[in-house]
Amino acid sequence: MSNNGHKIELPSSIVIRDLAQMIEKSPIDLIKKLMTNGVMATINQSVDFDTAAIVVAEYGFEAVPEVIEEASKEEAGEVPLWRQMIAGEDGAQLKPRPPVVTILGHVDHGKTSLLDAIRSTEVAAGEAGGITQHIGAYQVEKKGRLITFLDTPGHAAFTQMRARGAQGADIVVLVVAADDGVMPQTREAIAHAKAARVPIMVALNKIDKANANPDRVKQQLAELELVPDDWGGSTMVVPVSAKQKQGIDDLLEGILLVADSVEIKANPNGKVIGTVIEAELDKAKGVLATLLVQNGTLEASDIVVAGTAYGKLRAITDFKGKPIKKAGPSTPVAVMGLSDVPSAGDIFQVVGSEKEARIIVNERMETAKTLSQTKKKVSLEDLFANVQAGEAKELNLIVKADVQGSLDPIVNELNKLGEGEIGLKILHAETGNIGNNDVMLASASKAIIIGFNVQADVDARRMAEKEGVDIRLYEIIYRMTEDIEKALNGMLEPKVVEKTLGRATVLQVFTASKFGRVAGCKVTDGELRRGARVRLFRGTDMIYEGDLSSLRHEKEDAKEIRTGFECGVGFKSFNDIQSGDQLVCYIVEKSG
Repeated sequence: MSNNGHKIELPSSIVIRDLAQMIEKSPIDLIKKLMTNGVMATINQSVDFDTAAIVVAEYGFEAVPEVIEEASKEEAGEVPLWRQMIAGEDGAQLKPRPPVVTILGHVDHGKTSLLDAIRSTEVAAGEAGGITQHIGAYQVEKKGRLITFLDTPGHAAFTQMRARGAQGADIVVLVVAADDGVMPQTREAIAHAKAARVPIMVALNKIDKANANPDRVKQQLAELELVPDDWGGSTMVVPVSAKQKQGIDDLLEGILLVADSVEIKANPNGKVIGTVIEAELDKAKGVLATLLVQNGTLEASDIVVAGTAYGKLRAITDFKGKPIKKAGPSTPVAVMGLSDVPSAGDIFQVVGSEKEARIIVNERMETAKTLSQTKKKVSLEDLFANVQAGEAKELNLIVKADVQGSLDPIVNELNKLGEGEIGLKILHAETGNIGNNDVMLASASKAIIIGFNVQADVDARRMAEKEGVDIRLYEIIYRMTEDIEKALNGMLEPKVVEKTLGRATVLQVFTASKFGRVAGCKVTDGELRRGARVRLFRGTDMIYEGDLSSLRHEKEDAKEIRTGFECGVGFKSFNDIQSGDQLVCYIVEKSG
């Protein structure tokens, strides 16, 4: 990268559109540059700092990391909400707790197979496309110590939990395939883990494959500031084969080593606080919620408040479904007894009585009501009336998912896709199968129904066919977001781009009975083209803009006149021409 270019500050991740605006270039040009560098991206997609730096360097810019005030706040002690809530705990009472680990990485690189190998249960075969779709949690034992794994559908859910202040993970294990290397989703996962300031270790998977190239992957990781420990860096890289169940013990030992280097403690006798991992409504059992205890000890019959849900726990079971009486820090449990379905990432706490729980929930509901009133309130009637309002295009969606733990990250990812020129509005998001009410709403609001791990009822399908409603069912999150992104990009209006054809100088002015005043010009650059647009400048002032109505060379009509030749130019309804005037000829094209 040249040091002679202009310096430009870039964040760790930037959307193509924003990058184009920053360096005042066409997004289409940027996308082409990326393609020549082997990166496929759309106008609304993000690229990491390194990729952006390579592209801007081709335009003469030197990229430097942006100094973000928010990061300095985190360094100054901005901590997850649950940690803030236990800040008053007696330091002498704090004891080491099992590390909580989440596994991130590119699709098809073996996240689910690795999780399967770790817990030695056959889950990969039951997951569509080998992707883990539900946010779950479980524990394994190694050298007499427990390790808790959060089983997430990827960095979307990981980020969603962070956004709620939960940040349940203490360590991120990044899965990278030895035969495939660092991919765009790998880069995104690294960015999210770095933003969360969580230690990262790498599971180098598929090392048993003949085309595995561990050194190439390590080089790619080093370029992303994850320098392998055997290269003198601080990132632990553990070779594994999930399929052959090789290196699993080494990975678990590595997790424990990383955990020992980080202070992971809690007070098992302190305030009971934790995070909701997932929740759903079961017709037979009521509300089922998966909780991760992060401080204190949760006991059966405790009264719990989670978001705007509360209730006395009727039963606690461990991740294997076995009933237990209590659960300490870093323990994932399934509970029954809550009054409503909390959201994934909600902080839960134990309170002294149901009366206290109701007071807390009422206060939260009042706060939420006040916040919603400050925003524009939209009823169903308003939605129906405003579908066609204005000229701005919007893609309306109704989202249905099987569990709340899947719904939240899906909604979060879709909202991010709608931050570009084309608006995306989620009219309704809920757990459960697609029914007649969903189709009626979609029909009235010209919306598309997106279903994730759900089915459409027979009656709903018939109604959808009759009403012309599009129902799209998915079993893999990234395919859903990919399709929506394509739909958004397909709706983008072609960009209008001005292209300069040529320049000329007026040498002399003639009067012709047929054309009026004609400028005798010499083309100094490019070409003049009949039918194109033209601007006439006198000094720095533009005195005319319009069509080039006539173009002649030696008394003959011409379609175009190139550099070095002289010609006669006529302007539509304009005669104020003087020698020395400068002429710019251009066309307007639609691009993108």
